[in-house]
Amino acid sequence: MDTEQEYALSLATEAGHILLENGAEISRVEDTIQHLASAYGVEDESFYVLSNGIIATGQHYARAEFIPIKGTQLSRVVEVNQLSREVGKGSVTLDELAARLKAIRQSPSKPWWELMLGVALGVSSFSILFGGSFVDAGGTFVAGLLLGLFMAFIGGRMTRIFGNLLGGMLGGLLCILAVRLGLGQHLPNMVIGTIIALVPGVPFTNGMRDMANEDYLSGTTRLLDAFLVFLCIAVGVALAFLVDGVFTGGVMQLGSPVADAVTQAWYVQLPAAFIGTVGFAALFGTPRRYYLPCGFAGMMGWTVYIVLAWYTGLLSVAGAAFFAALTVALVSSLLAVWRRCPTTVFLICGIIPLVPGGGIFWTAYYLVSDQLMLAATTGFTALKVTIAIAGGIITLTALVARLQKRKHSRTTKTV
Repeated sequence: MDTEQEYALSLATEAGHILLENGAEISRVEDTIQHLASAYGVEDESFYVLSNGIIATGQHYARAEFIPIKGTQLSRVVEVNQLSREVGKGSVTLDELAARLKAIRQSPSKPWWELMLGVALGVSSFSILFGGSFVDAGGTFVAGLLLGLFMAFIGGRMTRIFGNLLGGMLGGLLCILAVRLGLGQHLPNMVIGTIIALVPGVPFTNGMRDMANEDYLSGTTRLLDAFLVFLCIAVGVALAFLVDGVFTGGVMQLGSPVADAVTQAWYVQLPAAFIGTVGFAALFGTPRRYYLPCGFAGMMGWTVYIVLAWYTGLLSVAGAAFFAALTVALVSSLLAVWRRCPTTVFLICGIIPLVPGGGIFWTAYYLVSDQLMLAATTGFTALKVTIAIAGGIITLTALVARLQKRKHSRTTKTV
């Protein structure tokens, strides 16, 4: 292999590095590396991508990179995807590719105020989705601002386990304080909305897509990482109730889950799903021009869910979650074609309203209040919903992949 080909391969691997650490799925990383390498005449190399590493090997070349998990910036995934398209047209030299990749890697993250505002809008809107009132949304908005401040300046400097555990505890305590100060009415709905800001949307969604693409090792690793984060959030919420109980003489007693009659109307639910998804698009570093399409994907999934589970009662919660996730995946694929953008951008954001935040909260609460049977029942229900969401995404992803292979096969035969 000559020096120019080695340079091309190192740049292709660098592009894969940027994609992997910023939220791209394994198949996209592999395809991009292969595409860039081939565009510059590198044909005899093999690439193997894991959830946290890239291995490139060949007759005269070997390179392995460890890629630690960092905060997601979907804007960089979009930029690398666009750059890969330009390379395919033959309009980018190797030096230009190196400069562009360096600029993408060094591109700034979202400003802290946009992150805080996104978190606040997201959690306050989702508190409405999960049964909260407008008063609850106001208190959750304030809690979201403070939680966003923690995530922007403190949480990112901690280990993932400790950062999510402390974030769950902080979110729970902020909501408890808001209720005690009269800034909220339904504590469970406020806490559920708040902790959604911490859910591992990227590893959860990409893990399912990796499984659908038969990349079982990386898919299992990412899903395990996501479930570990879910556990840390639940432990953090449980600690919040225990800490509050130390100062008030016992764990706060909560009744059965309730839903505000006013905010459960469809004309409140759908805008709330839209705004909440847009808030999380900001949290995941999505380019601003895609905020509205992301909001549309989230709203469409939530529409299917409430129609099937609430208004008609045709399906159980898990069944409705399956078809809602299927809808989000379908809408995301169509938006990706329309906007010439990776499906991941819309899917990761759009699936968030369906995440069983209520299951995380109630399981944690029932555990700390010694209601073990209810904790087991609630936890199992949350697991069923999670599996249903995974099933919906995997089904659509596998179907799209099969159609693409069939289309490619027909094109090859024609040529």
